[in-house]
Parts: sequence; C-alpha cells; structure tokens
Amino acid sequence: MRLHPDKLSRQLKQGLEPIYVISGDEPLLVQEAADAIRGRARAAGFTERELFNAEARFDWQQVLSEANSLSLFSDKKILELRIPAGKPGREGGQFFQDYCANINADNLLLVILPKIDKSAQNSKWFKALDQHGAIVQVWPVSAAQMPQWIKQRLEHAGISANPQAIEILAERVEGNLLAAIQEIEKLKLLAPEGEINSETMSSVVTDSARFNVFTMVDRLLDGDSIGAIRTLRGLRDEGTEPTAILWALTRELRILIKASEQTARGESVDSALRQLRVWDKHQPLVRKALRRTRPAQLTMLLRQAGGVDRAVKGMRDASPWDDLTSMVLSMSGANPIHPSNLRLALRE
Repeated sequence: MRLHPDKLSRQLKQGLEPIYVISGDEPLLVQEAADAIRGRARAAGFTERELFNAEARFDWQQVLSEANSLSLFSDKKILELRIPAGKPGREGGQFFQDYCANINADNLLLVILPKIDKSAQNSKWFKALDQHGAIVQVWPVSAAQMPQWIKQRLEHAGISANPQAIEILAERVEGNLLAAIQEIEKLKLLAPEGEINSETMSSVVTDSARFNVFTMVDRLLDGDSIGAIRTLRGLRDEGTEPTAILWALTRELRILIKASEQTARGESVDSALRQLRVWDKHQPLVRKALRRTRPAQLTMLLRQAGGVDRAVKGMRDASPWDDLTSMVLSMSGANPIHPSNLRLALRE
C-alpha cells in the first residue's frame, strides 16, 4: 500500500500495519514519519525497539532471530531496519520475502531507506513489503512549495506571518528544512505575540543557506546563474579555499568535454554518462548543460581554469574569485560581461 506522508497520521489512527517502509532523502520528513509510527506503535503496546543498521556484510540472521525471539518484558516490539545503501542485497531481499510470508503480529517492522530507484521498486522484496504493509515515500520540498510549507509550519507553531516575511525565511534557509524548523522555534521565543512581519523576520532569522561546492555546481549546470553566484559568494564568505571550487568546476568541465566528444562520435548521451560514471541523480543536470554548451566553449573554460590555478598560486596577477565568478556565469549560460551580470558579480 502506497501512502502519502500527509495521510500517514490519519492511517495510523485507523490502525497499525504490520510493516512500514519510509523512503526518501529529506531527513526531517523521514524522521517525522518514523516518529509518528513509533509513537502510535508504543501506544498500541509495542514498547520494545530493536534497531539494526544494515550496512556492508550485515548479518540478516540476527534480525530473523530477534523477530522470532520472545521478550522477557513485553510481547510486542518494533524491529527498525535502516538500509543506507537503499538496497538490501540478495540475502536481505530474501529475508524480506521470508518475513512477509510469515508475519508475526507481535512485531512491527519499520524499514527506513533513502530514495529508491525503479529497479528496486520492481524487485520481489519491495513488492512483498508493498503488499503486506505501507510504503511512505517522502519527497523533498521544492523551491516553489517552500513558502507554503513554511506557512503551514508557522501556523502550526501559532505564528502568523505575512507573505513577505515567509519569502524572507524561504530565501534564507534555501530548502534546508531542519534550518527552517530551528528558525521557527526561535521565532516562537522572540515573537511571543505570534505575529511576524518582514522587518522582524529579517532581523531575527540567520542565513542558514547550505553554501557548499556541490550545490553551486548543481545550480550552474541547471542554468541558475543567480543562485550559483549567490552560493559562490557564500562559499567565499565562509572562507572556502578557491582551489576547492576550482577542482569542482574543472572536474565538471572534463566530464562535459568527454561527454560531448563521445556523443559527437555517435554515442547516446545515456551511454556516455554511464561510461563517465555520472550518478543517476546528477545526469539530468549534466544533460541540460550539454544542450546549452558547445565543445569549443567548454575547452575555452578549461583553459580559463588553468589561469585561475595560476592566479591562486601567485603566478598571475589576478583575483581568483573574479575569475571563478566569470567561470560560474559562463558555465551557467550567462554572459559574464553583460552589464546586468557584471552588477551581479560585483554586488556585495
């Protein structure tokens, strides 16, 4: 049974399923769903909890033994399995099929996975879990959904905020739900009257945006020049070394150049990206960048990277950050010498 996270609370009130699977890459939402299931299970008498982390060379026999063992203190327990890799392997897959074939009503199986791909969803073990329990698929909150998500969380906390204030918080946390919750908890203390306007929000909310190199790369591949430059500026302000950023840009350029060369020889984009070991989640962004750029432009940018390297080493009289800004704008599809982009790059 597939279950949307928003419907989980209602389903739990109707009764517990013997198996719950939570799948997703958003830690806060996964944690909240797991907490809701554990809380309902405890209220129903599942007072013991056994936690297993199924990593490499995990012994699945210990879970089976625990599932079949009798407790000295309670006849009901939660068996919580966390599988960081997303797939249990052959032995784990067989365990799930065997477990589903002989479910013990005194156990509640809670499985926590990252987002799983189509091949895993079509596997026998996943179909068995789906047939005998509830699958809760957690999806990230998109940028477009973030203001509404924040508005609902503020209302739940008893805080009223105008649209401008909500937009400020959404911009500051940049999709970091944990940071958003922390800021809302802070607002509960700093605004006891329960009303927040844009001025108050600006003064009390810290900039919790996750400035990191990989976020910047994703944004420039996606063609988001403003977001990429904002992240680059944040990296600079946080004291990130230019060499770390240059390494990430150069690595991405080499992948784009090799993929361009292979597709020019008649290979499909999918084949080229597989050979270059571009991970699945990253492939749509690389495809988008390939459609936007030309081989000559990529080669020129790689030469420009060499100039940045010399500037970092003091072998060239130039600002590495200015050069990196130009590279980021070019890779994201913007003209770095266009007046509007010059203003963007120079803005402090």
